[in-house]
Amino acid sequence: MWAIVDGVKEKVGNFRVEPPGLFRGRGEHPKMGKLKKRIHPSDITINIGKNAPIPECPIPGESWKDIKHDNTVTWLAFWNDPINPKEFKYVFLAASSSLKGQSDKEKYEKARMLKEYIWNIRAAYTKDFTSKDVTKRQIAVATYLIDKLALRAGNEKDDDEADTVGCCTLKVGNVECSPPNKLKFDFLGKDSIQYVNTVEVELPVYNAIGQFQTGKSKSDDLFDKLDTSKLNAHLKELMPGLTAKVFRTYNASITLDEMLNKETKDGDVAEKVVIYQRANKEVAIICNHQRSISKSHSAQMSRLTEKITELKGVLKELKIDLDRAKKGKPPLKDADGKQKRNLTPEALEKKIAQTNAKIEKMERDMQTKEDLKTVALGTSKINYLDPRITVAWCKRHEVPIEKIFNKSLLAKFAWAMDVDPDFRF
Repeated sequence: MWAIVDGVKEKVGNFRVEPPGLFRGRGEHPKMGKLKKRIHPSDITINIGKNAPIPECPIPGESWKDIKHDNTVTWLAFWNDPINPKEFKYVFLAASSSLKGQSDKEKYEKARMLKEYIWNIRAAYTKDFTSKDVTKRQIAVATYLIDKLALRAGNEKDDDEADTVGCCTLKVGNVECSPPNKLKFDFLGKDSIQYVNTVEVELPVYNAIGQFQTGKSKSDDLFDKLDTSKLNAHLKELMPGLTAKVFRTYNASITLDEMLNKETKDGDVAEKVVIYQRANKEVAIICNHQRSISKSHSAQMSRLTEKITELKGVLKELKIDLDRAKKGKPPLKDADGKQKRNLTPEALEKKIAQTNAKIEKMERDMQTKEDLKTVALGTSKINYLDPRITVAWCKRHEVPIEKIFNKSLLAKFAWAMDVDPDFRF
């Protein structure tokens, strides 16, 4: 569970090897159902310091495949993936380690750097929508889609991988033009999550997509002159270190930052948390982070509905008791025929206010539950939202950070906790 890095004890992330079993994969994976064989010590290469003692092999009579001393990489061990032998499985340090925190911070700083370049980049690709050079035109339209719709770049897939696409690998049949300037997207993205979206685009983009489709069949590549490496090489000319992923991080973070600053009003903590969740939901929609409705959703909803009905009954009785108390009459008997305590009108009014607050909170919880039933908020929090936006907002509006970040996120984002309350992405 632990590794010593430069004299500091750091937590290890995934130190367990997956046991043998049947491979499932995401979506319609061609290798679904294949047997995932057991990994033995003789499959595993270990990476440690030159003078460090070699960890003893836990299985008697077996030994490690190899011991390396490579201090230029961050993995502690690796083995060949039993399902895709061309790929490797690595053991890394945990998300809360300083190594990971460092690269996390750099990722968000790069996205913030894009702010300074974004208007020039947008001007450049807008100009190229009508370029005579087809490759230039395809790069411009692809960049526009990645910027506006936060699409992933999309790598080429082998036949033995799930058939999913990103921007560069879109097929003609994944995009439908509907006049005057709407595009309807329908494709399976990363992890076989379906992306369906109809968007209005600028007319030159609409016309260009029409041209890229002309004379091709539905299964042909839409951007036939383009692949991820060409696109990213072009992006690096526009800004040092720019890749398609930086656009996703930038658009997610800037959306959260702007929505929180526009929407947050004075109110209690619960109301502010709802505002945060609404902003987070917008980001999740932009990034197409979906989840299936949980099996318990409808049961939870009916439980809340019952509770609200029950509380409304209590409220009705309290109001009758209040009327009687004001006239100096004793309260009516309860459902079991027992005499209720005699309360002053003030005490009853206080109880009514408390019950009203309870009902309001439950109705708000129900609304939030319903709103978020198909949206996964966690993915963007973990990967795309600069944690400093959240920490600074919590400080400005006196919301406890634990209301937004769970324990593992608090550990992962320890580097962001001392941010200035006035921080803006």
